[in-house]
Amino acid sequence: MLSFKFLRSTILFFALSASLSSCFSRYIISAKQVKKHYALKKVRPTETIIKNDTLSLCVASVGADTLPMLLLIHGAPGSLWGYMNLMDDEDLQKQFHIVSVDRVGYGKSKLKRKRFVTSIEMQAKVLLPIFALNKSDEKITVLGRSYGAPIAAKLVSLVPDQVKELIMISPVIDPEKEKFYWFSKWGRNSFIQLFLPGEFNTATAEKYSHSDELRKLLPVWQNLEVPTTVIQGGNDWIADPTNIDFAKKHIKSRRAQYIFLYNAGHMITYTHLSMIKEMLMKNRLFQDKISSIVVSNKEGSLGN
Repeated sequence: MLSFKFLRSTILFFALSASLSSCFSRYIISAKQVKKHYALKKVRPTETIIKNDTLSLCVASVGADTLPMLLLIHGAPGSLWGYMNLMDDEDLQKQFHIVSVDRVGYGKSKLKRKRFVTSIEMQAKVLLPIFALNKSDEKITVLGRSYGAPIAAKLVSLVPDQVKELIMISPVIDPEKEKFYWFSKWGRNSFIQLFLPGEFNTATAEKYSHSDELRKLLPVWQNLEVPTTVIQGGNDWIADPTNIDFAKKHIKSRRAQYIFLYNAGHMITYTHLSMIKEMLMKNRLFQDKISSIVVSNKEGSLGN
């Protein structure tokens, strides 16, 4: 009887571990996948490690460093390679020095003596050295997706004079709308974590502190003055669609714009790439008389 119970528990444990790993595997891109993706491409982003006594920060960049910088900040879990479609775009490469970063705790980025960095403020501060890579005479465009959106906002608040605009896509910013799933509590089990990808464990640690961290961020929204765009999908199962309502309520700046895509899910940077490109290249969202845009068509185009 004991052997049967042990066997059943063992099978259940490994099944649970496999299930947890597969839940977010599509958000984690392996080195093998990256190598295969760029095998036949003419241009591959240059990977660089920014180091000091306590920090290792991995970034991938493409485009001349004398062009205006576009800084890309991923969610949880995720990696800098989650923005490959933006980095690969030839039009964007000609207009921007595109820099995508592994946040601390993901990929090759880490802080010494810290396994997890759940503080939004700390996650933002460690990104400041990237600004030194801007060799252009123009300010930086900062784009953050999902859990990366509030980190992007905090980063912008630290150096607003160096930022041209802030773009938050599928943002998780409302402290009262943090979503938990059936597997969330299992991901906190220290033994199970031994069998899970490090990025998954980092994401779990962030999730259970995220609401408290977002409450600390409330003053940031009120004082945000740089031009800001919030883009939210109506069919987003990760970021509650009402996050856009939170943004409208708490961002006091008149230079904030809101786009709600009724049929979009979470990965808007992939499903609505043409819209993101148009926004970045033509800057059409920041016309003085536009305050809110609702897009219902599949492509999400803003026009020619």
